[in-house]
Amino acid sequence: MTSKTPPVLTRFLIEEQRAGHINPDLRLLIEVVARACKAISRSVNKGALGGVLGDAGTGNIQGEAQKKLDVLSNEILLDANEWGGHLAGCASEELDDFSEIPNPYPKGNYLLLFDPLDGSSNIDVNISVGTIFSVLRCPEGVEKLETQHFLQPGAKQVAAGYAVYGPSTMLVLTVGHGTHAFTLDREVGTFVLTERDIKIPEDTKEFAINMSNQRHWFPPMQKYVAELLEGKTGPRGKDFNMRWVASMVADVHRILSRGGIFIYPRDRREPDKPGKLRLLYEANPMSFIIEQAGGASTNGMQRIMDVQPEKLHERVAVFLGSKNEVELATRYHREAEQQAR
Repeated sequence: MTSKTPPVLTRFLIEEQRAGHINPDLRLLIEVVARACKAISRSVNKGALGGVLGDAGTGNIQGEAQKKLDVLSNEILLDANEWGGHLAGCASEELDDFSEIPNPYPKGNYLLLFDPLDGSSNIDVNISVGTIFSVLRCPEGVEKLETQHFLQPGAKQVAAGYAVYGPSTMLVLTVGHGTHAFTLDREVGTFVLTERDIKIPEDTKEFAINMSNQRHWFPPMQKYVAELLEGKTGPRGKDFNMRWVASMVADVHRILSRGGIFIYPRDRREPDKPGKLRLLYEANPMSFIIEQAGGASTNGMQRIMDVQPEKLHERVAVFLGSKNEVELATRYHREAEQQAR
């Protein structure tokens, strides 16, 4: 007898395991991260009632002021994952260095990287925020974990996902066989599969970018957005709408749901830096999710998941979403690079 009830996350993962897509340790890891996301969701939903709003009075390695929920979310993810035996170590956007699994606990074969609370500047004004995570295999034969073991291209990810804490809490996940969405049923405390094999439209009429930075953009970025703004009377022959939440999770979730392009380019404010977003904690996992849904993701020049990381907190420009739009924006940047040679 086949059940018509949508599967919960645990059943979905067991089916993925039976299909040979994941092993028991990876299944456990994803379930533990999902439980941690439920705990973070509860804290986010309480807001001022939980005393978690406002600044923590500390900063992270990027020099950004941390919110109380940044710190709390980071602790929740670390505590949840350190004792299960499925991880060799974690790396977080909020930590200066990676965190090795404490000695009393068994070491596993995976590495977990995460942004514990993406878009945290929006917390105090009750706008959607989220958690982003990426899973890599720990190289074989590693006895002493080092930074270099985390510096793997995104193409080597075995799983990635994000939780978005909005009107409903959703978990979006890929293990390399499509992108799937689960909605948290708060009454029973379980993630339920609500959309299987999400597909992003190849064409779009929406773009997401921080227009306040326009004066700092380089020429190919200026050219691309100018054409979007010209609408039907311009070379694109259609009108575009702009959407910008300033929470990557929220912006990407919208694009995953109905198409669009998300752009965070490098600019003239810090021309020596390749971009703003973090390669390991944000760009790689989101790129994996988007590609598995039929979209594309580049840094303006090459596929993001082909970039070889050189440090834990490396930054990168990001162009991701509907395939044809990403390819056009990337082509403009490549052409500008060739002309500059």
